[in-house]
Amino acid sequence: MKKLIVFILISSIHLFAINIGEVPKEVTLSGENGGLVDGSEWNSSMLKGKVFVLFYVDPDKKDDNDKFIDALHQKGYDSSKYGSVAIINLKATWLPNFAIEKKLKAKQKEFPNTVYAKDKTKYLVNKWQLADDSANVLIFGKDGKLLYQHTGSMSSDEMQKAFEIIESHLND
Repeated sequence: MKKLIVFILISSIHLFAINIGEVPKEVTLSGENGGLVDGSEWNSSMLKGKVFVLFYVDPDKKDDNDKFIDALHQKGYDSSKYGSVAIINLKATWLPNFAIEKKLKAKQKEFPNTVYAKDKTKYLVNKWQLADDSANVLIFGKDGKLLYQHTGSMSSDEMQKAFEIIESHLND
């Protein structure tokens, strides 16, 4: 009986985890769970049709991958083939939501080609098993499959690997 329970628990965790080479379970951030900075919903089904880099970040770790973000901006990828999404894990910080939301609105104006969203309840931590209290970087192919995932600050080697993945899929 114990083996059956352990098997069921492990199987159910795998069902919700996000895995390289797979399209993750569709999730929606809306209402009490969060959403876009304008208050509308964000749905993961939008991660198709282009190569997307998704940042899922604890506000206290927002600077962990600044070098990678700056390098992405410098690359100037064609916006018809490439997109970026930044989802902020509001539940992972002591900072007040209203202050973070004000900053996000300013970021949305500064970088209109990036989609900014809020996760107020650690929804993606639970649904996709993303690292909490950290900086997550995920790259999705045009078909919505996860191509790359990294947690924490990216080394130069990790950044190079990410750029190679992005560039190899831009013209798929």
